[in-house]
Amino acid sequence: MRRLLLVLVLALVAAACGSDESAAPATTAPPDSTTAPATTAPADSTTLPPLQEPGFPVTITSDAGTATVERRPERIAALSSVFVEMLYAIGAGDQVFAGDLFTNYPPETDSLEKIDSFNLNAEAIIELDPDLVVLSFDPGDVAASLEAVGIPAVLMGTPSSLNGAYEQIQLLGDATGRSSEAAELIDQMRTDIKEIVNELDGKARGITFYHETDPFDFYTPNSSSFVGALYAALGMENIADAAPDEFNSGFPQLSPEFIVEANPQMIFIASSGESVETMAARPGWDQLSALRADGTVVLLNPDVASRWGPRVVDLLRAIAQGVERFYETL
Repeated sequence: MRRLLLVLVLALVAAACGSDESAAPATTAPPDSTTAPATTAPADSTTLPPLQEPGFPVTITSDAGTATVERRPERIAALSSVFVEMLYAIGAGDQVFAGDLFTNYPPETDSLEKIDSFNLNAEAIIELDPDLVVLSFDPGDVAASLEAVGIPAVLMGTPSSLNGAYEQIQLLGDATGRSSEAAELIDQMRTDIKEIVNELDGKARGITFYHETDPFDFYTPNSSSFVGALYAALGMENIADAAPDEFNSGFPQLSPEFIVEANPQMIFIASSGESVETMAARPGWDQLSALRADGTVVLLNPDVASRWGPRVVDLLRAIAQGVERFYETL
């Protein structure tokens, strides 16, 4: 044992002497071909790029052009009540933090921040730090201002058909990581609408009607508008189709005299505060046969009748039920 300790002590002394500056410099042996190459330690996991979410980034094309959504948005400002309804219906409600002043459905939207979409200010929206903004119209090139600072914006106007509404639902699904949910909603809407049409079995075909949305200036949807296309799908005849549509808006302006002369068989009221009594009180309107017969005037929910979201199924069902009541009066 002592001999071993002596050897160790001598080795330490030799090492200490070797550190003296007068010692010969160490030489490096030439590499041996049998020597294994040095390996590089793996990079720390914190330096790796973040994993991409499935479906992202995604490029969306809308009326505002193309926009790239890099990752699933979690702070969506949907500045149209109809788009809020669509987003909630596809399960993206928890991703929405703001709607417009008319947002009122579903009830959970009461807690959303409300923004005046008719007086949009790009700077004010940017301060809210959204990661996706959805617009139904664009005053003042708001979409371009948002895109300039890296906030993707989607712009979609009122569609003229159910297929157009379906396309908007699918686009929102793609932009929010809810593509499959959007497709399921569209399939369900198609199924429900087909059932409504089949159950009516052609009874609505040829019935003339007037749909009122504006009790003051009488701008009325014709068959080229979204709501007018629903009536057309049932085979009904819209008296507004005979009126000139100066701006091709789908909403020609009628006159009270035009409506009285057309004498539609049915009237659908989609304006707040109007009723059979208020209509009959208008000069000359007491001559309308629809106002003198029970069951030929249908009161529609103004919100549902003015939106092209998932509740369009409810609107078509209300129209169909009105037609059924009409036949009960014959």
